Amino acid sequence: MSDFAFLSDSFATFAVEMSPANRKYFTEELMRWHSTANTRSLPWKEEKDPYKIWVSEIILQQTRALQGLPYYLKFTEAYPSVHAMAATKDEDAFRLWQGLGYYNRCKNMLATARHISGDLKGKFPDTYEDILTLKGIGPYTAAAIASFAYGLPQAVVDGNVYRVLSRYFGIDTPFDTTGGKKQFAELAKELLDKNNSAAYNQAIMDLGATVCTPGASADCPNCPLQKKCVAYKQDMVALLPVKSKKTEVKKRFFHYLLIQAGNKVWIQKRSGKDIWQNLHEPYLVEAEQPLDSSDLKKHPLFKQLGIADLTPEYEGSLSQRLTHRIIESRFFSLSIPKPVSITGEGSWQPLSSLKKLAFPKTLVSFLEKKLYF
Repeated sequence: MSDFAFLSDSFATFAVEMSPANRKYFTEELMRWHSTANTRSLPWKEEKDPYKIWVSEIILQQTRALQGLPYYLKFTEAYPSVHAMAATKDEDAFRLWQGLGYYNRCKNMLATARHISGDLKGKFPDTYEDILTLKGIGPYTAAAIASFAYGLPQAVVDGNVYRVLSRYFGIDTPFDTTGGKKQFAELAKELLDKNNSAAYNQAIMDLGATVCTPGASADCPNCPLQKKCVAYKQDMVALLPVKSKKTEVKKRFFHYLLIQAGNKVWIQKRSGKDIWQNLHEPYLVEAEQPLDSSDLKKHPLFKQLGIADLTPEYEGSLSQRLTHRIIESRFFSLSIPKPVSITGEGSWQPLSSLKKLAFPKTLVSFLEKKLYF
């Protein structure tokens, strides 16, 4: 029997559990828990400034709250207003973002800040539809800003919401399908406390983040919805929510050559439409498989440097998991008497200037060990 068939048989009571009375119970119990037992504290939860709410939501895209918290504090301190962010240099913002990943978020955030500061005279859009037109903002983020900043009756639907709703109501529809997204969005809208949308949205996300957590780690004994939760009653918590697609993970092999001439090192900026766009890196040789020093010397990208008589010294490797790929980075160092001309969009940088540049997380880890930061 397939997993979907097994789940469908197990949730034969689905229609009954979706009764109006049960939906009302869900909302009332969730709101009661939020007002009496939800102790999750985050600086943006009580915030009403749409600018700061927007900053927090952009940071929290693809990022857990505790990981994003220090970045939120750094950005709001460095840029207390949308005008301050709009006026900053891209490089300074990327440096603050360093280590958070998905750097396109930062790029879009800067573009939006400049649009609001200049074209909109600093006035943040105050309708869901207008917020949705901003660069880097999708339905979830627009709904969150509309609800938290303006109290508009917009229901947020993220991973936490999928998990809570699928378990409580026994929904085995894959949430990553067109039909699943529509079903969850409609249900979330029906359940929303329209008189207090901000509190409701915060409550359901907090419940998913602290109680109704992924897999078998859910804290069901302390869940306010346990009494009528289909997944709990049928011992199916670990199986929900259902995802139909398995992400294909591709491995890429990066070989970084740290070419040093005295107190200078050759650094380039990633400008193509690829990962880590606008971030800096040493000379890169990407290959289909990992290379050692002798293999690296034979590679065309190494030969074109014109220093084929020198052997790069292997310094170690680091691995970084991204959404759809694993980056295996191998590091090599090479000292030459003086700077040479190197093909590519790079330049020789003093070691002291590296701390002013933004690098991918993997490179930060390596360069810190090399005492360049």
